[in-house]
Amino acid sequence: MSWQEEYEKWRAYPDLDPKLQNALAEMTDQNEIEEAFAGPLSFGTAGMRGLLGPGLNRMNRYTVRQATEGLAQWICQNGETAKQRGVAIAYDSRHGSADFAMEAALVLGFHGIKSYVYESLRPTPVLSFAVRHLQTYAGIMITASHNPAEYNGYKVYGADGGQMPPEEASQVTAHIRQVTDPLTVQVGNKTELLGSGLIEIIGDRVDQAYLTEMELVTIDRDLNVAMADQVNIVFTPLHGTGGMLGMKALNQAGFDNIHLVETQAKPDGDFPTVKSPNPEVESAFDVAELLAKKVQADIILATDPDADRLGAKVLTSEGQYQLLTGNQLACLMLDYILAAKKAKGELPSHGVVLKSMVSTDLAESICQHYDVEMVEVLTGFKFIAEKIAQYQEDGSREFLMGFEESYGYLIKDFVRDKDAIQALVVLAELTAYYKRKGLNLAQALENLYQTYGYYYEKTISLSFPGLAGQEQMKAIMAQIRQDRLTSFAGIQVQNQLDYWRGLMTTHEGKEISLDYPQADALKYQLEDGSWVAFRPSGTEPKIKLYLGTKDQSMEAVINKAQALEQAVRNLINQD
Repeated sequence: MSWQEEYEKWRAYPDLDPKLQNALAEMTDQNEIEEAFAGPLSFGTAGMRGLLGPGLNRMNRYTVRQATEGLAQWICQNGETAKQRGVAIAYDSRHGSADFAMEAALVLGFHGIKSYVYESLRPTPVLSFAVRHLQTYAGIMITASHNPAEYNGYKVYGADGGQMPPEEASQVTAHIRQVTDPLTVQVGNKTELLGSGLIEIIGDRVDQAYLTEMELVTIDRDLNVAMADQVNIVFTPLHGTGGMLGMKALNQAGFDNIHLVETQAKPDGDFPTVKSPNPEVESAFDVAELLAKKVQADIILATDPDADRLGAKVLTSEGQYQLLTGNQLACLMLDYILAAKKAKGELPSHGVVLKSMVSTDLAESICQHYDVEMVEVLTGFKFIAEKIAQYQEDGSREFLMGFEESYGYLIKDFVRDKDAIQALVVLAELTAYYKRKGLNLAQALENLYQTYGYYYEKTISLSFPGLAGQEQMKAIMAQIRQDRLTSFAGIQVQNQLDYWRGLMTTHEGKEISLDYPQADALKYQLEDGSWVAFRPSGTEPKIKLYLGTKDQSMEAVINKAQALEQAVRNLINQD
């Protein structure tokens, strides 16, 4: 069916959601209409994410039904026990999230599949925990993470609480693609499903179980209690889900001198006080920093709307607030965790730290210092979750920490996704630890650099919007592969890692197999320890470029990164 026919079918549908009817009536730009109706919203290993609005290529109640119908078919295919175990469903503060969560439950209920739905918004890591705690067969999280207000999304989780791995996600996707008309997906009756128990509303009982597990995240509660009146914390949930459980977790860990940013504490899908609800972006801290200066806070902590990512600005010796990167925060936490375990004699001989292939190599140097194994995985926290499950099953290694450069961290594996609430507690404790030593976290980071060398990383996102964007990205990745690059900014390529072909090619031309799932990503390891990586985003029309450098001063690593960035931009004609 052509996009014009799809458009007319939606316009003619008599029972269309009134809000979508109004939005359709206001759509006059032909390019916008074509993009909305030309094809289905992409559903990949990270689920789906898109603009809110009418159409096959938009987030709305009908595309949510379509995705859930595919999931329901997959669950039914796996038998009656799978249906009885059911699906845990949570949602964040975005527009439509609560409705989408219930729409998913109604589709599942029509197929006789039980669902556990939260009565109000919850963080993504708590959904991951709920899947494990309730022993459901799958999970659904309605969120667009840190995207702007006009977006929403739909993530699917497996029985281990991790985002569904590629093989299972492909099976679900195949079922979704068989649902060609989202307008015709059938749903159950809400009243009847609630009465029969096929929809069960979750109160705070899972929260309490989660907070009990959170006690394990605190390393030295005596330290926290002793420093409680000296450590000054500003916390903002950026209009999202992190406020309630974030405050409870901090209080439970021994902190009481916490200043919540009241104007950003209330969940609001418009995110009215920020340009972007993304703690990777410095402007997201503007309101919180005003409060921090007023109360002379040691650290500002910010969770994104679904509280799986955490960013921080720290007070420097000059009295300014410095935004730390996800890599820097991860390395500060990693060094503290490993040092504390070693001091207690609790550092296991078979311990392992997990990081994504585009995260800092400083973490590897820290692990080498503590004689701890570092394992790299593909980008996507589901791959960290897969490794945790593997190690738990075979008993070969003990998980110590996992992280991604994009402000995602996991300290304890009772959750199988990145968890900003866990990181919130550890960073507060870290602030207390260094303040007792007379240091701030900026000084602690500098000490790491002086010990292990200076590392600098940068992520660049290049947008390719519209229907032609996907083809442009494919063409760019194909061209880079074809060119067989031998240097960047005059620095020789040592190894090329092609995760699509599953091969590492050395500068001598030797090919070595890579033990990774297939992924459209390329990484170039350079002879001076620097690296460059290319990866199309799994949820947005973007190619992400990653750079990492190492040298003996911060000035040197930044200069080297600038040269690499210009070389990469020239390569793909993006200034």
